[in-house]
Amino acid sequence: MAPVGETYDARLLAATVGQPIVIRLWEDRTRGELWVPSYDTKNLVLLSDDFLRIASNNAVENGQRIFEFKALTPGTHRLVFEKRMGWKFTAEDRRVFQIEAANSPSG
Repeated sequence: MAPVGETYDARLLAATVGQPIVIRLWEDRTRGELWVPSYDTKNLVLLSDDFLRIASNNAVENGQRIFEFKALTPGTHRLVFEKRMGWKFTAEDRRVFQIEAANSPSG
């Protein structure tokens, strides 16, 4: 993780206004991990937040966290995910996405 004040490399995602944007992140709930998104609600809306459990062991709960967003407006929008642990004050990890949303060609 970069120290405070440093920038993170953003992953660029092309999107169409009104169409779903799906982001999948690995999460180990056995360790207490939880991805928390931050975004401007005027430009993006969270449509769904699901968890697909991968491990077959009853004592382990890890898998993919599946977020589905929709861009409400055209332009460049920033979406930041911080991996939080219940007992820590700082994020364990951070993923930054830059959403480039364009109007659909038909409208």
